Amino acid sequence: MRKVFAIFVVLLLVSCGAKQGQKSKQSQPQKRYRFSYVFPPAHLTEQEVGAWMADHYWDRFDFADTLIIDRADSVEMIRVYAEYIATYVGPYNGEPIKKLMQKASVSRKMLDYFASMSERLFHDPNSPLRSDELYIPVLEAQLAAPYYDEYEKMVPEYDLSLASQNRIFHKANDFRYTTSSGRTANLYSVNADFTLIYINNPGCPMCREIQSQIEASPLIAELLAAKKLKIVALYPDEDITLWKAHPLPTAWISGYDKGCQIEKNRTYDLRAIPALYLLDKDKNVLVKDSTSVPQIEQVLSQCLG
Repeated sequence: MRKVFAIFVVLLLVSCGAKQGQKSKQSQPQKRYRFSYVFPPAHLTEQEVGAWMADHYWDRFDFADTLIIDRADSVEMIRVYAEYIATYVGPYNGEPIKKLMQKASVSRKMLDYFASMSERLFHDPNSPLRSDELYIPVLEAQLAAPYYDEYEKMVPEYDLSLASQNRIFHKANDFRYTTSSGRTANLYSVNADFTLIYINNPGCPMCREIQSQIEASPLIAELLAAKKLKIVALYPDEDITLWKAHPLPTAWISGYDKGCQIEKNRTYDLRAIPALYLLDKDKNVLVKDSTSVPQIEQVLSQCLG
């Protein structure tokens, strides 16, 4: 499954950057840099191979040689990096990225290069590898490096403050919501084995698609009927006219963020909507900032055994 996902990610990223890569081929030197792969020892088990590759994937990459950046094909390096993440690291294991950024911090040019690729892979809302858990070590490396002044650190500081909210396996930030009747309650008052936060905007086509997928899910419907799952659909914007004109299913808890407190306090990342957060009974985050209903179903199935 991980290999299939890796291939999907590689194809998607390469297709997104193909034109850029074609232009670069005309301007870069003929003698190009090609990434040199390592090969694990033959005696390792499949699980041991994965751990070994996570630690040694970049062993043949010379981080001290900044000329590589000028000679490398940007699309190829994005593919190499994406393949590393999708095949050997996964979305929640930040330790290999922390070690990678320590190696890249040998110079500003190299750190900027890896930080730029990381931003595209881990921070872009449209990236299939988007992950705050992987992006946090990148931001921390930038803030710890001696190459940037206070002004240059403002963006990574801001991004780190958002990425550090609602981390996987940590408590979700509480928030208050107001229903169409004017009743006000908070997230932590919701009592269920699982809570699905659905941050949405009724004018968003993707929101309508996500809603349709949620409503069509047999597993979610079963858990809703058994009162093991509750859905908190949150509208985060000021103008509630459109929100009131598009009521959600009555089985859901539908509310809006009065006064836009979430945006003001930066307690949830609202850069991209829709967003799904799955919480357990104690409001620990199981899925963060997702747009994948199948992912929600998969995690629910795993938790249910």
